[in-house]
Amino acid sequence: MSHKFSVGQIVVLAPRVLQAAAHGEYEVRQLMPAADRDADDPVYRIKSIEEKHERVAAESDLTLSA
Repeated sequence: MSHKFSVGQIVVLAPRVLQAAAHGEYEVRQLMPAADRDADDPVYRIKSIEEKHERVAAESDLTLSA
């Protein structure tokens, strides 16, 4: 398993119906191992300047910011 994004890159979190997340860009803060349920989908700690806390997001929910 290898990560597609690197620490410091800016990504966009895909919107979800039941997820109250800030819109816009997030900074990748930490690379984490994939979850047990899906070993092919690495996980990241991300942070938006709009929120005080970090989030954990799967790679499949992130895209590189333009």
